[in-house]
Amino acid sequence: MFNKLLAASVLAMLPAGMAWAESHESGEGMEITGDPEAGERVYRKCMACHMVGEDAQNRVGPQQNGVVGRDVAAVEGFNYSDALMEKGEEGVVWTPENLDAFLENPREWAPGTKMSFAGLRKEEERADVIAYLATYNADGTRAE
Repeated sequence: MFNKLLAASVLAMLPAGMAWAESHESGEGMEITGDPEAGERVYRKCMACHMVGEDAQNRVGPQQNGVVGRDVAAVEGFNYSDALMEKGEEGVVWTPENLDAFLENPREWAPGTKMSFAGLRKEEERADVIAYLATYNADGTRAE
C-alpha cells in the first residue's frame, strides 16, 4: 500500500505523470511493439477459440476486437471465469503489459481462468500478436 502511494506521489510531481497514469487506466498511449503481420500468423493459434474482425463473434473465448485498452471481462454476452470477472471489477485493463503477462501464462496471471491454452512462451510472438490485435478497433474495423 505504501509503495503504491509513494509511486503515485512521485508520478504526480512529474510533468508527464498525469498522462502516464491516464494512459495506464485507459490503455491508450501504451507502447505497442512487435510486427502485426507476424502477429497475424501467430494469431492462428488463437483462432480455435477466438475471432477478430468485422464479423467476429464470441466462441469458446470472447471476440478480440478492441481488446488492447479494453477493460478485462468487458465483452457483452460472454460468460467469463470468476478470475477474470474479479480482474474486471478491480478495473484492470488489457494493456500491452497485461496482455503480455496473460498470454505468457494465463493460469498464473489469472488463477482459475477457463482459458485452457498453455500460453505463448516466446516474447517476440506475444509482442507480435499484441501488435496485430491493436490494429483492430472495437467495431472490428482495422485501425489506420
